[in-house]
Amino acid sequence: MMRPLAVNDFASWSEVRTRNDAWLTTWEPSRIPHQPNPSTDKSAFASRCLQRDRDRTTGTAYQFGLFIDQRIAGEVNLNNVIRGAMQSCTIGYWIDQAHAGHGFTVEGVALVMQFAFEQLGLHRVEICIVPRNTRSRRIMEKLGIREEGVALRYLEINGCWEDHVRYAMTSEEWLVRRADFERDWIGR
Repeated sequence: MMRPLAVNDFASWSEVRTRNDAWLTTWEPSRIPHQPNPSTDKSAFASRCLQRDRDRTTGTAYQFGLFIDQRIAGEVNLNNVIRGAMQSCTIGYWIDQAHAGHGFTVEGVALVMQFAFEQLGLHRVEICIVPRNTRSRRIMEKLGIREEGVALRYLEINGCWEDHVRYAMTSEEWLVRRADFERDWIGR
């Protein structure tokens, strides 16, 4: 199941994030110094949820908790929604190491892509991954998402400006491949 996170998810989310800290921070931007950590500070988590509610309301981002057996196991987030001539967004995701490799993230990404194209009417979805992150790149391979090349020093990740492999799909590609996504990944 996927849904927006709420303040009452703090204990479960905190447990997963804390337990997976080393597994996840290798692939994430550095935390802002002197800011409370939402993984350990309930007020910071509540602020994070409130900001994400605002993002949904303004249509700039849509974040979804990924739940397995009613327990938080990760997130799949649709970020940086740009309207106007671009009609695009980016997708980011993470999964509890205990659930990695079982197809949950693949299914979550497929569902969020369906949401982006069919509910939001976006034209392009992009996913950018550090080249050495073979597990995340495997998700793109499983979904058959087109690779577009490497963006040099694209994002700050864990204190370093990292290159990223750029993957993308357009709404035209989605229309051609929609039935395959539904058969193979959505609602399995």
